[in-house]
Amino acid sequence: MEILIKAAQFILSLSFLIVLHELGHFIPAKLFKTRVEKFYLFFDYKFSLVKKKVGETVYGIGWIPLGGYVKISGMIDESMDTEQMKQPAQPWEFRSKPAWQRLIIMLGGVIVNFILGIVIYIMITFVWGVETIKPNDLKYGFAVEDSFKEYGFKDGDKILKFNNEEPLDVTDVNKHLFLRGITSLEVQHENGITETIAIPEDIGDIMWKNGVMKPFGIRALPIIDTVVVDKPALKAGLLKGDKIISVNNKAVAYWHDFTKEVVTSEGDLTVEIDRNGETKSLTITPDKERKIGVAPSLKDVVDVQTKKYSFVESISKGNSLAIWTLKDYITQFKYVFTKKGATSIGGFIAIGNIFPAKWSWKSFWSITAFLSIMLGFMNLLPIPALDGGHALFTLFEMITGRKPNDKFLEYAQITGFVLLIALLLLANGNDVVKLISKWF
Repeated sequence: MEILIKAAQFILSLSFLIVLHELGHFIPAKLFKTRVEKFYLFFDYKFSLVKKKVGETVYGIGWIPLGGYVKISGMIDESMDTEQMKQPAQPWEFRSKPAWQRLIIMLGGVIVNFILGIVIYIMITFVWGVETIKPNDLKYGFAVEDSFKEYGFKDGDKILKFNNEEPLDVTDVNKHLFLRGITSLEVQHENGITETIAIPEDIGDIMWKNGVMKPFGIRALPIIDTVVVDKPALKAGLLKGDKIISVNNKAVAYWHDFTKEVVTSEGDLTVEIDRNGETKSLTITPDKERKIGVAPSLKDVVDVQTKKYSFVESISKGNSLAIWTLKDYITQFKYVFTKKGATSIGGFIAIGNIFPAKWSWKSFWSITAFLSIMLGFMNLLPIPALDGGHALFTLFEMITGRKPNDKFLEYAQITGFVLLIALLLLANGNDVVKLISKWF
């Protein structure tokens, strides 16, 4: 059932984004009196699930859920309709339109993606507000990864400021360290002493290289809230509400003490628990990733506040959220070109897993806004077959006064298409490898 809920959210979100993106091309094409032959959700190689011709345009749904497209007359696109390009140009064709009109048609989908992301963030802010967590809202402070203790951080620290500014949500510290150039953190240690700790300027690269993406975690008591079905913990007999006393005869005070022992030890685990005042000892065999399938209770550990905004205030806040989402995505994009980044690229399974296992409209719209901005950026890349590639050739024509010949555009389209297919295979191949590695 959880898989079905994730899949339903993913398909709904993807369909919504594709249709609106293609409308971004379709509407200006119509405004400039350019013929649109097809408007499709998903690809229709060989056949369509549904199709209907209205006027000069065939509207339909294909059977390959890898995107969508509009087929515009007189344009070398995904359809690779080179026969049409051999005929004399007609007034209603894309190639007959002024360069500035063609540029608007090409960039229409990307513009819609960015506007859509902004609008969704504005409405999320207005309807649900923004959750905030202040330093004192974390009862036990943060649990700190060992490598960050070398900078002077300690378990139980409460983070007061990022770069001398009070954050809206202190749990954003990991994201800000990785993506936003934090150079100092002001913390309050458990003994009450306040200290400003300097951070290396290349901290993002350090985190990526060492695989430490969450150096600060919420410090919680070792009380189980969730036991995942078909995982080692449930099979061994752990239940929600159990309090972990020790692991392999080592006392556990907080949840991170427990997880550290699970990860660093070898073989089976001897876990002593307190269940309703009765002490029990269980033997657990972790999976090969040293995971057992449990999550802690954050009840009375985190006090989440919700800051509400008027509609006018939401416009500013929503714009800010969209802009930072784009900036963060661009910042982390550089890591794609590393060896580790290539193996980290995810396909449809990875994207689908972003959605929660329980239906949440707030989560659905938040993820859809993120995906809209991500798709806008990706489509803007100057790669032939993407909107950015088409726009680049059009800009070249506008600047030089020389239009690339159709044969060049045809070869560029094929090259770009092959590159995109290779990327698609890599991303989804990574998903398959990760799935198989969990099974064996």
